[in-house]
Formats: sequence, C-alpha cells, structure tokens
Amino acid sequence: MAKQNKEKQYKEAELAILFGLQRLNGNEKSPLLLEWTQAETSLSVSEQELFEDIYQDATANIAGWQEEDLKMKFISFVLRLGHLKSNNRYTTYFEKTIFATVEGNYLKTKSDFMVAKGVLDIPQIPYFHFQEYKPHINPTGESMAQLIEAFLIAQTQNANGKPLYGCEIMGAIWRFVIMEGKTYYVSESFDCTKRDSLMQIIAMLRKFKEILETRLLD
Repeated sequence: MAKQNKEKQYKEAELAILFGLQRLNGNEKSPLLLEWTQAETSLSVSEQELFEDIYQDATANIAGWQEEDLKMKFISFVLRLGHLKSNNRYTTYFEKTIFATVEGNYLKTKSDFMVAKGVLDIPQIPYFHFQEYKPHINPTGESMAQLIEAFLIAQTQNANGKPLYGCEIMGAIWRFVIMEGKTYYVSESFDCTKRDSLMQIIAMLRKFKEILETRLLD
C-alpha cells in the first residue's frame, strides 16, 4: 500500500535518500545538459524590442518583485521569446497539481509551468517543468525539491525512460536541470539581469522546443 502524506513538503536531500537519487552539478557532467547549455539563437527586430524592455525592467525592479510580479512582468515574456506555447502536439499548463505513487510513496506537488501532452486542461505526459516562481527561498518548500518531485511523478506517469527537462527559478537566478533515471544534472546559474545570460536562457528554451519536437514526442 502506498504511503500517503499529502501534506509532506520534501527537502531535496530527503528525496535523494528516499529514492536513491544522485545530483551532479556542472554542464559537462551530462552530454545532454552540455548540448542544451551551448544553444545559440538570434532575435528578430520586434523580439529585440521586447527583450530590451523586459531586460531593463528586470534589471531595475526584480529585487522588489513578489512571486506574481516575477511571473507576470518577466517570466511570461521570456516564455514568449523562448517560443514555448501550445500547439496541436503539446500544451502549456500553469499552476497544475500533479501526483503519482512512486515506488510505494505518494507524491503530490504543484508545477508552476509545464509543457505536456494532454487533453484540454488535463496534462498526461509531462516533458518540461518550471519550478518555482519565488524571489527568495520559500520556508514551506524547496524549489529544487519540488522540481525533482515533479520529475519523479512524470517518470511514473510517462513510463517511457526518456529524459526530463526543467528549470529552477529563484528571483534573478535560473538553473536548468535534466533528469535521467536516478540521476539529475544541474547546470551553472544564469543571472537574468545580465544581458548575455538572459539571451542564453532564451536560446535554451528554444533549444528545448527543438529537442521536444524531434526526440521526446511519441
């Protein structure tokens, strides 16, 4: 019988111990992560105007933004520049609660942003998760732990052995994560208030779209 504790807020270390996970830091530790972090792109004239607008706004104001400010004033536009939007092959979802029994343990978490194959408002095969739109560490839950929990749930739901992609966002800092089996690889940090880093974030989101459409979709 699954152990059910719907109120459990796991720490990253607790998940690692419970499920025998290994964390490796650094882009070079995974060929997939190295490929992802080396993505390049360019912007059209209209995209460059939007880029400059959100870059200047973030540089001046991100330190004072709360969760909703960060999401509505910045992240939503980064997603637009990253070309992550719904189409007839997959859907983007916001604020979706996902759950599964993983190795006899009941896991439940909220995915702040998800790219998944689904039907209407129900995601069925998750490919990508954003966690967590917070300007600082949340005392009621670790953003990396919540991302890994979402990965574990997706592994169980998808049951296809394919890698999972995601990103942890805490204020200005973005870290990209790939999970393969019991190992998850965490990229270097990207500071979105630095022009080159913000451009790299956008390039990586576009690269994920390419990876999704050529390798991950069934």
